Amino acid sequence: MANTKSAAKRSRQTATRSLRNRSVLTRLRKMQKSVAGEGGMKDNQSVQALISAVDKAAKRGIIHRNAANRRKARLNKARTAGAATAALAV
Repeated sequence: MANTKSAAKRSRQTATRSLRNRSVLTRLRKMQKSVAGEGGMKDNQSVQALISAVDKAAKRGIIHRNAANRRKARLNKARTAGAATAALAV
């Protein structure tokens, strides 16, 4: 229980932000699972959408900037590996 008006307000603000941040993180996780699901990387458009969402989350401070860069690097690495595998299969 907050002792002052300002502490009560900070508590309300924290609850609102936590809810918003949780929804963004959930959306990122779902997008990542859909991109990686069913046998590797899907089309470049979905990967680009995921990279854009990761960038926006990092810009807003929901995930750390280095964590966003690491996720994007892993996505690009998997995408290029998938493209090389597809080229060999043809």
